[in-house]
Amino acid sequence: MDPILREDDASDVLADRLEDRAMSGSGGGSSRRGGKGGGIGGGKRGGGEGGRDRREVDLSRALSRLLRHQAGNAGIELDREGFVGLERVLQWGPLRSLAPTFPEILNAVHNSDKQRFALKPNPATNPDLDESSTDPSHWLIRANQGHSIKLDSEHLLKPLALPSTNKDGGSTTLPEGTVAIPPAVIHGTYFAFWPAIVASGGLKPMGRNHVHFSTGLPEDAEAGGVISGMRRDAELLIHVDVAASIEEAGIKWWMSDNGVVLTEGGAADGLVPLKYFKEVVGRRQGVGLLWEDGEHVADLPAGLEIRAPHGKGRGGGGGRGRGGRGRGR
Repeated sequence: MDPILREDDASDVLADRLEDRAMSGSGGGSSRRGGKGGGIGGGKRGGGEGGRDRREVDLSRALSRLLRHQAGNAGIELDREGFVGLERVLQWGPLRSLAPTFPEILNAVHNSDKQRFALKPNPATNPDLDESSTDPSHWLIRANQGHSIKLDSEHLLKPLALPSTNKDGGSTTLPEGTVAIPPAVIHGTYFAFWPAIVASGGLKPMGRNHVHFSTGLPEDAEAGGVISGMRRDAELLIHVDVAASIEEAGIKWWMSDNGVVLTEGGAADGLVPLKYFKEVVGRRQGVGLLWEDGEHVADLPAGLEIRAPHGKGRGGGGGRGRGGRGRGR
């Protein structure tokens, strides 16, 4: 365990570590500006663990730890968009022990393989919104998604919406401030977890605020397309009918600034029900179609080698096993 983490912190940071490992090796070298209020987004670079050395990884993990999970415990209050003063963040013990320079913070934002963070000038201390300032007190920072800290989605994220048809029956328009539903919305998971997903009736946030979805496959990231939302070693792809879930169940869907699709699930049960699974198909070991148009098609084959990510809950702890029968309903 890293020295900057306490034993009781381990469960919160596990998902972030798995993301680091699964996303390592992504290519590209672009950067972008974006986010609310002129926030500065991140790019990505290849090689090693996302092209980063150990210090960069430790810094990124510490920032994720605080901004996604531990701000309240650290006595740090995030604003309604998830931002907080960078100067205050750098006073948090694990970050203070790393003593990052301002250029290192910029590097963590710009070169995060999954565009985890955003920076924007702090209008209270930087009224000219000077983006050339290197004074940490002149900046606000946030994690773009992945929070277990409770935040209002409407202030942090952009809602997905169905277009409405004009009165003349011609062109369609999206409500102001919303984002069109992407052509593909996909949740990546593992053979070990599929039986539990079926048994529970669908997908749930499982300790975070949202279930995370990608708009493409991990290999799309390597081509400079999709950046985030799915681990590279996902074994099953769950394609979801977002439009139907909005129309029929009123489920709310969101897009983060780094392109991850998110939902809290249904208001009553926090569930993305099986009925909205358009397709569930395997990516490993010759597993084919398991689910289609909300209906069970096939079970996981007998004798399948099951490898859950090490230490990850819900259905497995990282060991090997021979395949179960995740029977659908």
